[in-house]
Amino acid sequence: MRHDYSFPFRIDPASRQAAQSGYAAHVAQMIRQVLLTAPGERIDLPEFGCGLRQLLFAPHSEALTATTQILVLQALKKWLAGQIDVKRVEVSPPEDGPNEGVLLIQVDYVLIETLENKQIQVRVP
Repeated sequence: MRHDYSFPFRIDPASRQAAQSGYAAHVAQMIRQVLLTAPGERIDLPEFGCGLRQLLFAPHSEALTATTQILVLQALKKWLAGQIDVKRVEVSPPEDGPNEGVLLIQVDYVLIETLENKQIQVRVP
């Protein structure tokens, strides 16, 4: 079974080595990293990321949902094309109340290496 470094990077207290996670968990961590990073945030790779946080306080509409889906698809295809095949992106709008200004993104994908169907939900605060 394949293992990769965990994200965020940390030291495993038991082994005192770099913490590792299984392949599926590592890919899920990479998806979160792509979606929650704003372009320009990484100095060494300024085009990396998705830029979802800039959409949080825009008035919700069908156009905003479609734009969000396109941004997610483009970012995942650009940065994780060799790891996943995105099947569906669903965007839940921010709700009134304590979670106002929070988007919920659900991505259904297939791990290319193992052909497993997976799903991840990412909250964008």
